[in-house]
Amino acid sequence: MIVLLGVLVVVIGFATKRNPLLVVGVAGIATGFLGGLSPGKVLAAFGEGFAGSRAVTIFAITLPVIGLLERYGLQEQARALIARFARLTTGRFLALYLGLRQIGAAVGLTNVFGHAQTVRPLAVPMAEGAAERTYGQLPGRTREKIRSFAASADNVGLFFGEDVFLAVGSILLITGFVNTTYGTHLEPLHLALWAIPTAVCAFVVHGWRLLRLDRGLERELLTANVRSDTATEAAQ
Repeated sequence: MIVLLGVLVVVIGFATKRNPLLVVGVAGIATGFLGGLSPGKVLAAFGEGFAGSRAVTIFAITLPVIGLLERYGLQEQARALIARFARLTTGRFLALYLGLRQIGAAVGLTNVFGHAQTVRPLAVPMAEGAAERTYGQLPGRTREKIRSFAASADNVGLFFGEDVFLAVGSILLITGFVNTTYGTHLEPLHLALWAIPTAVCAFVVHGWRLLRLDRGLERELLTANVRSDTATEAAQ
């Protein structure tokens, strides 16, 4: 039972808002020592965990590449590109991105899009550029709102799209558990097909929210412009 004190370290660390990586690392070391492991074995356990989950650390390669691209004008080119499409508003662009993300995840291309490689360097500048084309310079609060909707488009598209791909880990886990526990013969294809209606509903609901974003931006920015003009006139 004393080994569970490592969980207490995690709870205290998160409650005091410490660095999550540091908290988990300290909790892992403490758990190893409480479990009677030597420093060498604790280090070996960390090494095995890192090697077994090295795909999670792929961002260490992705981020420098994205940083170099941004340094040489990737976001500026994205804004210039969106400016050529006059009818492509912020909401319409994000709805299009949602559809592409969901279709890509449905065919197993979960790593083609993503926050690090697509949302931050491309989707966000293009969504902001579409709004700037209509309303001019955007307030900081509006930019944060657009960025949050861009992130949500990626999250929703991936979450509900990947279940349509029959070889995804969650589908295989469900079929393996059900077949082993209940003695059935459930095929991954059956779950993938039943995930299609859910994916379609998710696209319709969130796509509608993204399209409504245009009205919200219009109302918010026009109100801000009126207040700015009123303040300017009062100052004069």
